Amino acid sequence: MKKYELKNIDCASCATKIEDGLSKMPEVKFVSVNFANSTLQIDAPDIEKVKQRIKELEPEVEVVEPTEELPPKIKKPALKDELAENKFELFRIGFVIALLILGIVYEDLIHHTQFRWAEYLVFGTAYLFSGWVVLKGAFRSITKGKVFNEHFLMTIATLGAFAIDEMPEAVAVMLFYVVGELFQDIAVNRSRKSVKALLEIRPDYANLKVNGDIKRVSPTEVHPGQIIVVKPGEKIPLDGIIKEGNSFVDTSALTGESVPRAVKVSETILAGMLNKSGMLTIEVTKEFGESSISKILELVENASSKKAETEKFITTFARYYTPVVVFGALLLAVIPPLFFAGQTFTDWIYRALVVLVISCPCALVISIPLGYFGGIGGASRRGILVKGSNYLDALTKIKTVVFDKTGTLTKGEFKVAEIISANGFKEEEILKYAAYAEANSSHPIAKSILDAYGNNIRQSQINEVNEISGHGIKAKVNADEIMVGNDKLLHLENIEHDKCDIAGTVVHVAINKIYAGYIVISDTLKDEAIEAINELHRLKVNTVMLTGDNKSAAEIYAKKLGIKEFYFELLPENKVEHIEKLLSSTKDGKVAFVGDGINDAPVIARADVGIAMGALGSDAAVETADVVLMTDSPMKVVDAIEIAKRTRRIVWQNIGFAMGVKLLFILLGVFGIATMWEAVFGDMGVAIIAILNAMRVMKI
Repeated sequence: MKKYELKNIDCASCATKIEDGLSKMPEVKFVSVNFANSTLQIDAPDIEKVKQRIKELEPEVEVVEPTEELPPKIKKPALKDELAENKFELFRIGFVIALLILGIVYEDLIHHTQFRWAEYLVFGTAYLFSGWVVLKGAFRSITKGKVFNEHFLMTIATLGAFAIDEMPEAVAVMLFYVVGELFQDIAVNRSRKSVKALLEIRPDYANLKVNGDIKRVSPTEVHPGQIIVVKPGEKIPLDGIIKEGNSFVDTSALTGESVPRAVKVSETILAGMLNKSGMLTIEVTKEFGESSISKILELVENASSKKAETEKFITTFARYYTPVVVFGALLLAVIPPLFFAGQTFTDWIYRALVVLVISCPCALVISIPLGYFGGIGGASRRGILVKGSNYLDALTKIKTVVFDKTGTLTKGEFKVAEIISANGFKEEEILKYAAYAEANSSHPIAKSILDAYGNNIRQSQINEVNEISGHGIKAKVNADEIMVGNDKLLHLENIEHDKCDIAGTVVHVAINKIYAGYIVISDTLKDEAIEAINELHRLKVNTVMLTGDNKSAAEIYAKKLGIKEFYFELLPENKVEHIEKLLSSTKDGKVAFVGDGINDAPVIARADVGIAMGALGSDAAVETADVVLMTDSPMKVVDAIEIAKRTRRIVWQNIGFAMGVKLLFILLGVFGIATMWEAVFGDMGVAIIAILNAMRVMKI
């Protein structure tokens, strides 16, 4: 799969035409053309054939090869700059308006005189000057057999108006079409630039340390293992580990959170963060192209390749809608004068031309993909990465959210709260043996035991370690056999103990087959966990909790959170089984699973919508999940659903508005009430309003 930039692609129908044409090539396995950011994603063995096909479809469109260099940053668009960029279009519009006014003012004076040719000269010049691009596009499409498109509709309607001596209205149609295209271009470019403004979080340079000297280079020139220096006020250019210095970093570009985070030596730091205070010396761990910031930008830019069903429907609808309108207008022009007395061809041809102008589907073809594109961009600025507009749609249909407990609803910061001894063993002895048994484990509970022990572990004393999945660990420490795990481990090894169901998270310890006691481990809920669950319930979304804890511990957390449905003592494969059951029982709606993206990868992959939480810098999360939350706040799940619903609401507003207005004006045109002037509003006016409405999503 490769990505290319498309230059000179100036309309959504062109993008649709290219995508449709390329998809019919037998060697093309996948293709997606994104009009909103002018890109082509394609899986094809021969790109030269692809370029040749694009030239046949749209000769002015150029395919630009991707480069390793950093793309230029996009400045925030200002109205002054946008007008300067379109000065030729403004001149053309002004010139045509002047000619149109001149023609209308003097039309009565010259209409029945020998100067009739002057009327054709004025209106003809205005028509050609305003509509040359449309005429050329229509002619080019006809010669290639692609008749039914926006340019064809406009050409037939305006030439027909000339033929029935409605020249001012023909010029007005082309003029307002050009004005509409100008506003459309400004609106689309503003949305495009607003999303591309995410590039502002990408650093321009890195201070590379070479033989004690500092050299400013492009981040693409720095490789893992090299040392860079980041001064206060500079952006972190690459992912790495802090070797020297302490500071506060602003992570808002990545996470959407404004509170600075303290960092110190040995901590991981990510590209895109802003160094606020101290100087940092960092050892680079990833190439720039593999850094967190690159993955975020790539996800946002590529998200539109996975299209929502609404987008697919509108694209297909427009393909069949245009020919139906053309043949319908033809019948409207011909049938009434032939079959009804007193009806004239001039009158009904005019009505048919009005219907043609009104019926252009550009409002839908442009505004709907733009709405989804804006929703994805707006979500990314909140630290929520949605991998496609299809997942944005899926978020609106979620009926059940399933949470993993540890690290998702709780902080995952385990601490030893209490040690209960038995059979004459001492607390210090229990803690020591548990620490030695867990010495080589990366599990958070093991880390809490090691932290509580606090002494150095002599690896030479650990002779043998066996992990029993879902139960615990058996280890040989010197001559002693140590067992550390849950209650199931004690039953498996037939070790006598007086308590089975102990409230909270506990680790049982047995020494030489004798029960020594248990260690109580405490974890705390995340600050926003209860609020997030309440908000989901407000949105009428069911919540379920899955955990490997015992029943007592699971009940305690579920009660605090207000979750009624929970499942406990689960292995990873058990979690997948529970998701399968929920998927089969949830008929109306989708099931989402929220986990940390590493341990829960199989469950995330199986859910309708897999959500990885707290996945900043986690490659596994970015690869597996459909939605990636860059912070560990459960409230981001609520934000993601609300952003998706807002986006879908705006998309359907555009569909309803465009369809409704066009249908109304078509009826008015059929009954002879609407003129060409109203038809222009029914076409370009509706398109501009729909686009501006779609841009509201960007303000999330």
